[in-house]
Amino acid sequence: MQNFRNLDVWTYAHGLTLHSYRATAGFPKAELFGLVSQIRRAAASIGANIAEGCGRYGNPELVRFLQIAMGSASELEYHFLLAKDLGMLTEAEYRRLNAETIRVKKMLSGLINGLDTRGKSSTSN
Repeated sequence: MQNFRNLDVWTYAHGLTLHSYRATAGFPKAELFGLVSQIRRAAASIGANIAEGCGRYGNPELVRFLQIAMGSASELEYHFLLAKDLGMLTEAEYRRLNAETIRVKKMLSGLINGLDTRGKSSTSN
């Protein structure tokens, strides 16, 4: 069990969530229960799954929750593209949010691979 606040990936994911909320604040009211809700839910799910995984015992469970966070990040990546294509995000906003999302995905991937490798090497001894 570890403190999720000590993970850089959680810090970046939390920042991405805050940016997602701010970016969707100006979306049309008609999208409040549609795209706004989907973006906010997917963004918050990334950090929440990192936190939940850190509250579990053992790397296999942590890896499982990090993989769920990765799925939410991929979902968020699509929602940002959709919002841009629908004209709800400017090209500049989209590029910034997409880059942040990809950064979080790369960090998650690195952490998953590192934990997976440690788990495999410790079980093979």
